[in-house]
Amino acid sequence: MTEPLLQVEGLSVHLPSGVEVVSDVTLTIDRKVRMGLVGESGSGKTLTAMSVMGLLPSGLTASGSVRLGGQEILGRPESDAVKWRGSRVAFIPQDAMASLNPVWTVGRQIAEPMKIHGVGVRADRRDRVLELLDRVKINDPTRVARSYPHQLSGGQRQRVVIAAALAADPELVIADEPTSALDATVRTDVMNLMRELSASFGVAMLVITHDLPVVAHLCDRVAVMYGGRIVESGPVNTVLDNPMHQYTGALLPSAPQSHLRSETRGEPLPVIPGTVPPAGQFPHGCPFRDRCLAADDQCREMPPMVERHGRSYACWHPLEVAS
Repeated sequence: MTEPLLQVEGLSVHLPSGVEVVSDVTLTIDRKVRMGLVGESGSGKTLTAMSVMGLLPSGLTASGSVRLGGQEILGRPESDAVKWRGSRVAFIPQDAMASLNPVWTVGRQIAEPMKIHGVGVRADRRDRVLELLDRVKINDPTRVARSYPHQLSGGQRQRVVIAAALAADPELVIADEPTSALDATVRTDVMNLMRELSASFGVAMLVITHDLPVVAHLCDRVAVMYGGRIVESGPVNTVLDNPMHQYTGALLPSAPQSHLRSETRGEPLPVIPGTVPPAGQFPHGCPFRDRCLAADDQCREMPPMVERHGRSYACWHPLEVAS
């Protein structure tokens, strides 16, 4: 069997106080597969991604195992991390304007990962920049390469950070809320572009989002996260069409797009009772139990992860699979 590209096992993240904010996350991404990591804000999605990248905020520590192509990368010194960060694993940020250097031209910023990782000579990198701008469907690549970020639209800037992420031919791209800052029309265009580029470049993706329509449109598989834990995972159509975990089942109807729920025109969207607790303050046992309408005393114990119907879930009171 081919070894997974990314294999996360028992990943936990702790605050300086020792409080655990991400707990026992296990996640596998095969080569060329697009995986969505979805959940409400505060569920632990971004901390999981930052652990994989080796970019946790100061004071937070991670334990467990993160293997990239079979090689352990969690806890490696920064001198090792810079060798694979950008070359094997690249990052697409949420806010392109905030992540781009305002005093560097777009072309220089796309070329920078290639320069850091020794890809080609200067002329080769210049040609590669224009090729990438063309691949992300930027009109007049030569002009845009000479432009500064403030001279571009939001959609163009997002295409630029996608081009920069692909510059050094990574095997995995981690995208953190890649469409949240875009309007609806541009969002669809960027999702289509990311799907197309993933296929044509042969890269896997880990897409961090709270937006279920993004997962439905872009991903092959999905992992649902709540309370710092993976509560359900599997093929995207299987999970979204027939959720097993009570949290997944409550999350889906709140999506505004009608293709993810049975919609009655004019009715307000359902809302999950309560709010997401602060990190490290989720209840013992099932982290969703204080907001779950099906919760009982059994939910005070952590449910085991169960394999069933082509997916994994951890719920004492799973929803019935539609026949």
